[in-house]
Amino acid sequence: MTATEKDTGSASPRRNSVWNRLYTGTGAFDIVGHRKRWFVAFSLLMLVCVGSMVFKGFNLGIEFVGGTQIQMPAQGAQGPIDADRAKAVVSQASGQPASEAQQVGAGDAATIQVRSSTLDAAEVSRVKQALFEQLQPLGSDGQPSRAVISDSAVSASWGGEISQKALIALAVFMVLVTVFLIIYFEKWMAVAALVALVHDIVVTAGVYSLVGFEVTPATVIGLLTILGFSLYDTVVVFDKVKENTRGLLNLTRRTYAEAANLALNQTLMRSINTSVIALLPVLGLLVIGYLLLGAGTLQDLALVQMTGMLAGVLSSVLLATPLLVYLKMRDPKYQQQAERVHARRENQARKAAARESDDDFDPADDEALATELRKEKAYAAAASVPARHPKAQQRQPRRSGGRPTGKRKRS
Repeated sequence: MTATEKDTGSASPRRNSVWNRLYTGTGAFDIVGHRKRWFVAFSLLMLVCVGSMVFKGFNLGIEFVGGTQIQMPAQGAQGPIDADRAKAVVSQASGQPASEAQQVGAGDAATIQVRSSTLDAAEVSRVKQALFEQLQPLGSDGQPSRAVISDSAVSASWGGEISQKALIALAVFMVLVTVFLIIYFEKWMAVAALVALVHDIVVTAGVYSLVGFEVTPATVIGLLTILGFSLYDTVVVFDKVKENTRGLLNLTRRTYAEAANLALNQTLMRSINTSVIALLPVLGLLVIGYLLLGAGTLQDLALVQMTGMLAGVLSSVLLATPLLVYLKMRDPKYQQQAERVHARRENQARKAAARESDDDFDPADDEALATELRKEKAYAAAASVPARHPKAQQRQPRRSGGRPTGKRKRS
């Protein structure tokens, strides 16, 4: 085998590999062409999420429902303290069933949190004494201590105020985003971006409902932070779509769907890299902040951000641009442009077939095709260069003198 054959045989698989197509952005992934599949998949996902929120509801934290929370170290004099046993002790001492008990964190920083309905001072004192006598939680000095058992009472109105302010902030954010998208892009791009944004919010909330994650004020705050990330990725893709489709109605090289799909492929690797880099710190926040430090607030922030970022990446790539193409292709102007593209391709295929099979091929066909291609390039150049001002197009003044004849004037 010659060196040329080796190079040809080894280069072709590399050029056709998935990673090479992702890196070069050659448009090999037909994402827009399968938009009906994505619409069905995202519709089913949102239907499941909405159904879970309606019928199952959320696991609301104590800040939203109110009550008393008892907290103590997870290590006792007789070994690790079981959360279910602590829940039973609280229920027996208070005379009211505890609603939830869980272990937060790991290692020496692990704590047991028991949540119940609102208890008065006497009931809280009885609960602490029962927990100390039966479970004997250890203090920092390694000895059983009643002082390490703490309590906190929260009113349900505080969580309601947090939710109300978050909804107001969300409404203001949506209005400002809509105005920006309409001014910078166009109407249908704004509609597609907002649909993707609503999808991210619904899916994130639905995942919390399905899995049963506890919803706290930190969760609500984290939900607002993911909106900017989701919108950023969508705007990056739409900016490339806008660039690829400039002056498209005067061209017959690609349809709007093909130009948008090419833009997706050209920005796909950037979307993946951005998402991975953004998810790494969130994953570190979840692992280090929650598992090692035992901070429940960090867990709430990390969970909602990770869920929202994943939903945002999927919606910006598989939902926003395909939906934009669907909305744009309802316009008769883009439908007619797509028909001209297909007609030109059929004409080229017919001429190529005639060139191969017919000996009486007319060279004038190639001349017409070359002329058409030159027109395409001229249209593309005109679409990318701003038009000159009418005053700049005025005719230059005609010279008063004529051409010299070379004859001398007789005296």
